[in-house]
Amino acid sequence: MKFYAINGSPRKNKNTATLLQAALDGIRSAGPEGTHETELIHLYDINYQSCLSCFQCKLLGGKSYGKCAIKDELTPVLERLSQADGLIFGSPIYYGNITGKMRSFFERLIFPFGVYDKEFSSLAPRRMPTAFIYTMNITEEMMADWGYKQNLETLEVVIGRIFSTPKILYGWNTYQFDDYSKYKMELFSEPDKAAYRDRQFPLDCKQAFKMGVAMAG
Repeated sequence: MKFYAINGSPRKNKNTATLLQAALDGIRSAGPEGTHETELIHLYDINYQSCLSCFQCKLLGGKSYGKCAIKDELTPVLERLSQADGLIFGSPIYYGNITGKMRSFFERLIFPFGVYDKEFSSLAPRRMPTAFIYTMNITEEMMADWGYKQNLETLEVVIGRIFSTPKILYGWNTYQFDDYSKYKMELFSEPDKAAYRDRQFPLDCKQAFKMGVAMAG
C-alpha cells in the first residue's frame, strides 16, 4: 500500500513538514515492515500552474475527460496520487486559508474528478482515507473568533465528496523563527511561544502519529 503526504509549506523541515512526517511514521508503524510505503511531497519543489479553466477535464469524449489536461511537473504527481491508498495534506495558514501553492494544487487534483450532476458524483479512480494538518501562528481561540474554521471547511467538504471526509489536526500558536529578536514581531511574546511549543508540539506530533496509524488501519 502507498500513502502520500503533501506539504503545502515552503519550508521543508518546520512545523507542517514535521507533523506530516510524524503521520507518515504512524502509517509505516501500522503494519509489517515494507507493507505500507510512504512519500512526502514538497509542493514548492514542483514547477506547476493553477487551473486554466479550459474544461478539457469535463469534455465528454475528450482525451482528458476526468483528468487535468495541463502538462507540467505536477502531471505525473497527480497520476500517482490518484492511485494512492491514502493522502495527507498539510499547509500553514496564510491570511485565514491554505497557501496559494496548495490551493493551486487542489484545483488541479480535485476539479477534474468533480461531476456537474445532481449527485455531485466523483470520477476519482478510487475512494481513500484522507487527512488535513493545518499549522498557524494564532491560538485556538483566535482561530474561532476570526472564522478560520469556516474558511477551511469548504475545501474539506469537497475532499469528502471526491475521496473521503478528512481527519483534521490543528497546530496552533506555532513557533515561527529561531531568533525572534531579528524580526519586527512585538505582537507576539517569544517566551510564551517557546514555552507553548515545548509543551504542545510534542503532543501534536503524537497526535499526527496516531492519525497515521488510524489511516493505515
